[in-house]
Amino acid sequence: MNLNIINQIFTIFSSLSKEPKTELEYVNNFTLAVAVILSAQATDVSVNKATSTLFKIYKTPEDFLKLGEDNLKKYIKTIGLYNTKAKNIIAFCKMLVEQYDSNLPNSFEELIKLPGIGQKTANVILNCAFGQPTIAVDTHVARVSHRIGLTQETIPKKIEKDLLRQIPTMWLTHAHHWLILHGRYICKARKPECFKCPICHLCEYKSKNL
Repeated sequence: MNLNIINQIFTIFSSLSKEPKTELEYVNNFTLAVAVILSAQATDVSVNKATSTLFKIYKTPEDFLKLGEDNLKKYIKTIGLYNTKAKNIIAFCKMLVEQYDSNLPNSFEELIKLPGIGQKTANVILNCAFGQPTIAVDTHVARVSHRIGLTQETIPKKIEKDLLRQIPTMWLTHAHHWLILHGRYICKARKPECFKCPICHLCEYKSKNL
């Protein structure tokens, strides 16, 4: 994709939201990681609803270990795959306490060693907790990137590689959030709202004029 067009797109995104943030609610880096684990195949709204009470009481790996897997399930049972997620979160906490002095590591290589943390999850944590210029490819990022013309790839790792290669460094810290928010509220999966899209004139989406 033409670099000039890419810069125009992200200039517009920046003008609308200078410093976009995750819509997941959290109180520290540890609870952010828990929220991100819970958000896999779930909406941010459903996660926030479940954690609104949880994070008021339990804020550290030690807190969660004292809570235990069965009691954790009671808080997160409205979230999809809550049994597996509860198991992973407790194992995640145990490993943080035993191997990382209860601190969340700030490197991709260390994060993906932890239970419940994969490629996308690690990148979200690195970006949101540590401000690193990473791209986490979820369904919104993949869809918007395809429609805009930033990538033709379908595998998340390859999409991530394309985006990191094409998007100038100056935009990378917030690019992940701009693409997610654009996909969540305007460039929707079933019916993109091209009529109110601020980058419609720069987009390659073939159906926008239909």
